[in-house]
Amino acid sequence: MATSPGRLLLPSLVISNFAISTLGIVTALFLLDMSQTFGVSRGVMGQTNTVSSIVSMVFSLAMGILSIRFKHRFLILAGMIFYSLSAIGCYFAWDISSMLLFYSLNGLALAIVIPMTNTLIGDHMRLEKRSSAVGWTVAAGSLAYFIGAPLMGVLSGFGGWRFVLLSFITPLSILGVLMIGVSVPSAKQSSTAVAADETYVKSFRNIISNRSAVGCLVGTVFRYAVFAALLFYGTAFTIERFDLSIDFASIVILLAALFYTLGSLACGPFVRKLGRKSSTVMAVLLAGFFTISYAYASSIWLSVALMSIAGWFDGLAASASTSLILEQMPELRGTMMSLSYAFVGMGSTIGAAIGGFMLIFYDYEELGIVLGSMGIIAAIIFQFLTVDQEETQKRLQQH
Repeated sequence: MATSPGRLLLPSLVISNFAISTLGIVTALFLLDMSQTFGVSRGVMGQTNTVSSIVSMVFSLAMGILSIRFKHRFLILAGMIFYSLSAIGCYFAWDISSMLLFYSLNGLALAIVIPMTNTLIGDHMRLEKRSSAVGWTVAAGSLAYFIGAPLMGVLSGFGGWRFVLLSFITPLSILGVLMIGVSVPSAKQSSTAVAADETYVKSFRNIISNRSAVGCLVGTVFRYAVFAALLFYGTAFTIERFDLSIDFASIVILLAALFYTLGSLACGPFVRKLGRKSSTVMAVLLAGFFTISYAYASSIWLSVALMSIAGWFDGLAASASTSLILEQMPELRGTMMSLSYAFVGMGSTIGAAIGGFMLIFYDYEELGIVLGSMGIIAAIIFQFLTVDQEETQKRLQQH
């Protein structure tokens, strides 16, 4: 049963999730500048993200063990400390090897903080408030792009990409550490206590033997593959199809990020009205439909409108599906959320790979059809393989 959290618990989780999204923006915005700093090609510099992603995916599986063995407060605090060390280390990096080493700590931090954020929401917040809380933490990541990217552009004018790390990301990450340390209850979580005597193998076996839990994880792969069409290929599409400048295309992406944020924040009202499962099914289905449609728009304005709507449903799908997963196996919540994050990485990788393959042999229309259709597959999986525990309990009480 959830305990009563302090008033700063949710703000600390929101700030922490905002903070851990900013380092990835630096490598995206200043890729060329960083490659010149270290004297390497763009392709080599881009491997920082590859290394970080691999570390993140591998360690998210290890988190299934750690979430059983250690208190969730300790883990999320450790994650934020790793992130702070990553930001500081990247600032002092002297060559590409040291940059790869320090940036890999970013992947480690992501694999800890994101699953533990959702786990702590489940551990310490009342059931009726969890969906809104998840919406805020998911929105924090997209707000980092909407707010952080323009701010980083301004700050870089004073001292390049290193000054961005020193003046913005490092202080923000340290603030996250302090707020987590102060606001997250130190009492041992009930889910940890229940699972303390279980081995990870047994915990994993319990999860894969639960059809609804497996359905949520598999559905997450297809759900995130849909988002990959917008996340990885949206900017290139607007530049190529409508001959936009990079500056104007960046505004389009900021607009999509804003709508993603708004969709995430809409999770609470939708879940209260439709339930977690129905909200997830509707959101992933419509996200897929609008992902297909924006590539066929005849004008830039219609295409941007459709991309924004797709972003809105992507945000709602992210928050609603996370809320659904959060309630699947409360006694193994930490392990479940860690696995969920690993499957998000899997979906991202699959979506990026398939999208690239479609552009090699076809065009954006075909890319939209293939990745958008994964929203239909995700909707089918969530509809027929998953169970909303709260809705089930309500039906049982009515009978």
